[in-house]
Formats: sequence, C-alpha cells, structure tokens
Amino acid sequence: MLKTMTTAAIRKKLMTYIADADDKKVKGLYLLVEDEISNNEKFNLSAAHIKIVEEEKEKHVKGKSKSYSWPEAKEIIRGKRKL
Repeated sequence: MLKTMTTAAIRKKLMTYIADADDKKVKGLYLLVEDEISNNEKFNLSAAHIKIVEEEKEKHVKGKSKSYSWPEAKEIIRGKRKL
C-alpha cells in the first residue's frame, strides 16, 4: 500500500495517527527519529571554521576569489565543467 501512497498522503496519515495515539506510542515514535531531529536542529561551527568562512567571504567581497552561480556549481559537481 505504501508504494501507491503519495508523500503528502503518508504525512497526513502519520499526523492523524500521532494526534490520536496514546502517550507511549508517541514517545516510541519519537525515539525512532530523535537523533535525526536533534541533528537537524543544531548546526554549530567552531571558532576556527567561522574564521575561515569570514576570510573567504572577505576575499569574495573584494573580488579576490572566483565565485560560481548555483547552475555553474552543479555542473562542476557533476563533472560537466572544470574549475
């Protein structure tokens, strides 16, 4: 049945199920995805990484580094274009 359901339909069914489920089941479902939820909520750079980002941004603003548009970057990543 899952193969024939759209993602939107699956989300709707899950939301309905969670809204009506008892506490034990809700906690169990949460435990299944807790790590992923926690990892998506946090994205912290170290001071060293922040410094690197700031230095690269400064080079970009001053025109001292090459920048690429999103379509260009995708072509480079896919190997359709050289740096």
